[in-house]
Amino acid sequence: MTMDQTVKAHDCCSTNGTNSGSYDLIVVGAGSAGFSASITAAEAGKRVALVGHGTIGGTCVNVGCVPSKAMIRAAEAVHGGASAARFPGISPCAHAVDWGGVVKGTADLVEEMRQKKYIDLLPAYENVTYIEEGPARLVEGGVAVGGRVISASRVLIATGSRPHIPVIDGIEAVEALDSWGLLTLPDRPESILVLGGGYIGCELAQMASRLGVKVTLVTRSRLLPGAEPEVTEALTEALKVEGITVETGLAYVSVAKAAGGVSLTVERGGKTEDLTAERLVVTTGRIANSENLGLEELGIETDARGSVMVGPDMATTRAGVWAAGDVSDRDQFVYMAAYGAKVAINNALGLEQMRYDNAAMPWVVFTDPQVAGVGLSEAEAKTAGYDVKTSVITLDNVPRAAAARDTRGVIKLVADVKTDRLLGGQIAAPEGSDTIQTLAMALKFGMTSKALGETIFPYLTTVEGLKLAAQTFDKDVAKLSCCAG
Repeated sequence: MTMDQTVKAHDCCSTNGTNSGSYDLIVVGAGSAGFSASITAAEAGKRVALVGHGTIGGTCVNVGCVPSKAMIRAAEAVHGGASAARFPGISPCAHAVDWGGVVKGTADLVEEMRQKKYIDLLPAYENVTYIEEGPARLVEGGVAVGGRVISASRVLIATGSRPHIPVIDGIEAVEALDSWGLLTLPDRPESILVLGGGYIGCELAQMASRLGVKVTLVTRSRLLPGAEPEVTEALTEALKVEGITVETGLAYVSVAKAAGGVSLTVERGGKTEDLTAERLVVTTGRIANSENLGLEELGIETDARGSVMVGPDMATTRAGVWAAGDVSDRDQFVYMAAYGAKVAINNALGLEQMRYDNAAMPWVVFTDPQVAGVGLSEAEAKTAGYDVKTSVITLDNVPRAAAARDTRGVIKLVADVKTDRLLGGQIAAPEGSDTIQTLAMALKFGMTSKALGETIFPYLTTVEGLKLAAQTFDKDVAKLSCCAG
């Protein structure tokens, strides 16, 4: 049975008895936020109309997290053959890369995950009616979809986001790829220009490079502009060592077709120059899917980027309407979309009073080294009025990194001078994504840097670097023996 057949069958055979009556809740959008909201409401015994308004599964499983991380892992496997030479006695080996095969395998995985984690879940929730009849629009008393109006006193908007294409002269004429376009490109390009140095640009630039593409990464500021400067510097150096050309601090002037591909004219220090490649990949952020939903007519406010503005309870400026996920003005991470939807539904249905709290929210960039953070950066802490102290150690101070013959990276912690309470931290390390959760727990429970430095950590782990970074507030860890302190 195909995805469409499965969806239609569930819609027609809904076990709540009708497709035309009123519901306790209408959810518009069937991605992670939409499913989280629907499941939360269904488990509370409420009748839910889940309106697809796009491909079931949303951004993460279809065009975002799942396909990108699958191809990043494939690229890591290829790179591992060459990087093994960092160990004495190990010779490097080269892996043959079938780009088309990698792309097809990734597409197969996406289909499998969409089926297993979304489509196959629907029959398990009898109170949820899935409705896939095309675009939806909010109206008085409910949602209009497929030529009919579905009634409910509560509506959640969870329509997600899409890639943002910047306004650059000529860009519409060069068939620029967005992130999904690159991940589904059937043939490997010889070279690409990646426009934008945020997390998507950095991840895809390294992935493509490791799969045999010549990559130039171009950005107006520095890489990962929201990250600590020390972390950005470590990542930039790692990408350059792998042969990626990193061009920062540029202004985009124009784009044009050129012999063999595309030409990007940039301005550097008052002078213009051309950068060329076979394809242009645009990774300059995402914008909310909020147009044509009837928001303005209902007095639902959006910000300059079209994101639906919500309060800490995830309520919009219209009574009875909430929003969650990438369409809202909150954090654009799949786990925060699911969390935000849970907050919204608990408040909407009066189940449990909840408030959106991202103070201990970890985030990860799946480059190599991985970049991860939680809490406030040094600049953010100062802006918030804290008198801060910082600790910075490079990974050559972490025994795990020395044993792995891979000392690329840095750890930075930020703490309050007055109370010693940890305020945040960031890490660039090959295992940074797993390490950061320990720091998230430390922030969640108000741990001090002294307490973190006195905590017992297993030896020869990357996470031990957090202990060493905490100790560095007061001592020189380079003068400690293994496991000392």
